[in-house]
Parts: sequence; C-alpha cells; structure tokens
Amino acid sequence: MCPVQYPDYQPALASPPLSDDELAAFDELLTRLPADEAMNIEALDGYLTGLLLAPTPVAQLRGAAWLPAVWGGDVGAGEAPFASGKQRKRAIVLTLRHLHAIDQALQQAPERWEPVFSIAELDERELADAEDWCVGFLQAVAMDPGGWGALFEHAQIGALLLPIALLGGDDSTLNAADLERLADPAQRDELSRAIPDAVLALAARDR
Repeated sequence: MCPVQYPDYQPALASPPLSDDELAAFDELLTRLPADEAMNIEALDGYLTGLLLAPTPVAQLRGAAWLPAVWGGDVGAGEAPFASGKQRKRAIVLTLRHLHAIDQALQQAPERWEPVFSIAELDERELADAEDWCVGFLQAVAMDPGGWGALFEHAQIGALLLPIALLGGDDSTLNAADLERLADPAQRDELSRAIPDAVLALAARDR
C-alpha cells in the first residue's frame, strides 16, 4: 500500500476561513477519532499558530512532517484513524484552510485576530482557559526545540511566552506557587488573556 501523500502549505493559495459551523463540525470529527492524541479545535488552533510563528515557518515544512499530528498520527493499516479516505481528505482540507485563515489574520489584520480558547461562566463572569490551546502550541514548539529555545530564553519574548509554558506544560515540572496559580480559575483567565500579546509580538518580529 502506498503511503499517504500530504499536501504542503502554500500561503499564496486563496482559501476561505472556516465558518463557526465548520469549526464546530471539525472539532466533533477530531474528538470522535479513535486516537488518544487527536487534537480538539482549541489545540489545533494553538498548534497551527505555533507552526506559523516558528523560527522555521510551516511553509518551509513538508505537509507529512506536521499534518498527521493533528489527528494523533497515522496508525495501523488503511485510512486509520479515519473511517475513510474521504474523511481524511476533509480533515486535511479543513486544517489547511484554518492555517491559512490564521496566517492571513496575523499578517494583514493582527488587531482582529482571535485565538480559540475555552470560555466558562463563573459568577456572571466569563473566564478564559487556554490550556488546550497552549498544549497544541507547545506541540509545534517541540518540532523545533533549538529555534524556539532561543525565543524562550530571550528576555522580552520569553516573558511573554511564560503563560503558554505554564498553561500547556508539564505540571510535574512546576513549583508549588505556579501550581497554586493554575488551580485558581481567575488566575488561569489572567494567564490566558495574556497570550494574544505574546502571539502578536512574535508575529510582528519579522515585519
């Protein structure tokens, strides 16, 4: 059986952004896959954002190097973890469209770019929780630890990236103060709402 041929990301190719209904349907498709590591739509949004902002941007990578991580990798025989080749193709197309939408927003209208975070209501307040988004972002970071390491060590950019590392990183590496901070929904909200500043700073560094 021939291996799957994945398309590469081509920023110049126009594609429409996903509608809210398409985002919801794609989230359902991903969460129903029989793969433990499949992303939800929040993790996907963070992952794609990280790939776009990486020192080696996603447009320079082969599709096969990053696409399978979206659904937890290609496993077993045939179309697994997808039910059919048609379902796999749809996942690829939706992923590339969402990637293109994030790319265009960050380049052309960064003030209108918004990440996909969980929002919960608590005592009539809306609290953001970007944990899944950050987990996805850090999966992109893990693909280029050397390049990203320099950014995390940079005095200004590293400070901006700290909320992503706290929310999406391994809890076992955190001290008691950070763990207590993450246990507080209000502080998680504060960390989550600081993330757009980090993203916009990274997006602006090459402009």
